[in-house]
Amino acid sequence: MERGPAGVDGAGPPTPGVRGSRRLLAAGLAAVVILLAVIAVLAARLSGAASGASAHAATPSPTPTSAASLTVPGIYQRVAPSVVIVRTRGGLGTGVIVADDGTILTANHVIASGGTITVTFADGTTANATVAAAEPKLDIAALTPAKLPQVVVSATLGGGAGVGASVVAIGNPLGLIDSVSAGVISGLDRTADTNNGKFSGLIQFDASVNPGSSGGPLLDAHGLVIGIVVSLAAPDGQDAFAGIGFAVPIGAALGAGGGKGPGKGPQI
Repeated sequence: MERGPAGVDGAGPPTPGVRGSRRLLAAGLAAVVILLAVIAVLAARLSGAASGASAHAATPSPTPTSAASLTVPGIYQRVAPSVVIVRTRGGLGTGVIVADDGTILTANHVIASGGTITVTFADGTTANATVAAAEPKLDIAALTPAKLPQVVVSATLGGGAGVGASVVAIGNPLGLIDSVSAGVISGLDRTADTNNGKFSGLIQFDASVNPGSSGGPLLDAHGLVIGIVVSLAAPDGQDAFAGIGFAVPIGAALGAGGGKGPGKGPQI
């Protein structure tokens, strides 16, 4: 009996060409599976990275809540044009311009002796002044100058004060015109017991002040007026500074004005 061609009817072994094709097909399928697995892993990583980037982008960055503090020279340069010298027959004190119309706040006891009041502005302009309002119980007075300098520079008024916060005082201690000192707030709501009575609700600070400083501004680290200097604590009745000064908070000082005319207060 004759046989058919080997490999066609299954009676003989497959030809080499058919076996090679099957091996190539299997290898190709394996490569495709591996490629799909790699693509899946990369897709998962990229998806995670994108999610993380989105979450990061949605998180707000911190925003500063207040302006940067100034150096002591910076505070002085900002406020010195608003500080004035106050002279009366009783001596010398300090004042600060608090409004564009030239209104000056000072300590009431600086002008309590009566007589002519003279103010000298930072540019050298000199003018007489009258008492617009005074509150002896707070030792605060407001002055209206008869003449203003060509450019009126009013100080920027601040708000609250915190224990330990930096402060700067500008004034004319012992006749040393336009002096600046720096320190911190030592306490709040203090009472100063003087030979003219008690003054309460005061800011205690340790920036150096002396007679002639009264009526000058007490400034915070941003150059804002937070108080008006009125007295110091002097052991044994001495007038020299012993590390404790007092100022009327600016809010209370601005509210003063119910009284008329001069009064008495702590003498520095």
